[in-house]
Amino acid sequence: MPAIVSIETSFPENKYEQHEIIEALKKVWETRVKNTKRLQAIQENVLVGSRNLSMPLEDYFKEMSFGERNKKFIESSLNMMEKATQMILEKNNLKPSDISSIWSNTVTGFAIPSLEARLMNRIDFPQNTKRVPLMGLGCMAGVAGINRVGDYLKAYPSEAVLFLSVECCSLTFQVQDVSVANLVSTGLFGDGCAAVLMVGDEHPLATTAPLHHLQGESVFFPESEDVMGWDVGEQGLKIILNKNVPDVTENQLAGPLNNFLKKHNLHRSELSSYFAHPGGPKVLLAMEKILDLPEKGLSHSWKSLNELGNMSSVSVLDIFKRHLIEYEAQGKTQRGSLGLSLAMGPAFSAEIGLLRWN
Repeated sequence: MPAIVSIETSFPENKYEQHEIIEALKKVWETRVKNTKRLQAIQENVLVGSRNLSMPLEDYFKEMSFGERNKKFIESSLNMMEKATQMILEKNNLKPSDISSIWSNTVTGFAIPSLEARLMNRIDFPQNTKRVPLMGLGCMAGVAGINRVGDYLKAYPSEAVLFLSVECCSLTFQVQDVSVANLVSTGLFGDGCAAVLMVGDEHPLATTAPLHHLQGESVFFPESEDVMGWDVGEQGLKIILNKNVPDVTENQLAGPLNNFLKKHNLHRSELSSYFAHPGGPKVLLAMEKILDLPEKGLSHSWKSLNELGNMSSVSVLDIFKRHLIEYEAQGKTQRGSLGLSLAMGPAFSAEIGLLRWN
């Protein structure tokens, strides 16, 4: 079965505490937001402590065209992707030529040629490396990417695949938009990149890989386009974020999740690990409820949200990495136990994955 060998993360160098961002926003929006105390409350209630941003904080309040922001998106994304790729190759003693296929994902900017193609001009991957760019999956793309690479590796079991997910959420900031959705998003989202090394079961690294991917499943909820996504206009990407996301999560996700476990003859009590995307505090509470977990039971998800914010698709991969670090630190006590990955995204839709510790 396909295996997750290693995960590395990288971030922009501009890191700010939440209170610094709040104070900057209050100054910029003091004439647009009538109640700055409400603004501060919204920003504090998302329980984010700090975030990494692709530009210095003061640059976000300057006049910039969509094209200028997108140029910065490509620059920042490639810098993070290059760093994460170099780290994961060095850690696993691999050369670029050992990678058969590169998969890239983003939802916070546009790049044609795609990002992994541009990366190949920085790192000497072979000319015949297969490339698979993903776009539009949003927050669920971290789980979806692992699921799709897992499917691919079942067909090509001797190969190694590099899956790169990068998001510059901060570059979608709309200074003129004072809707509740934008006030929430400016308090919630951060920037980052994750590189995931996966191999098929005939690859030499498969036997020592910490985590095996057993199965994945996609879930689509019809007529729910207004729940989450982007409006694309002259000013760039404007957030669509329905206040009912936690309710939709709790009411719509439980059924497909139960069906997925039933299909594999499993009960939730048999799961030891949860790789859950931290959409926000209310979404995490809803997920803990449908998973029959105590409050803050998704501890790695809460910690990632607090330390890095919601990085869209990258967040769940950061949570995977935290689990891998814990697995190594605890002497592999979870060997043979099962884990569940879970994330929601635009459409409204979800991705679920079943994994087993080696």
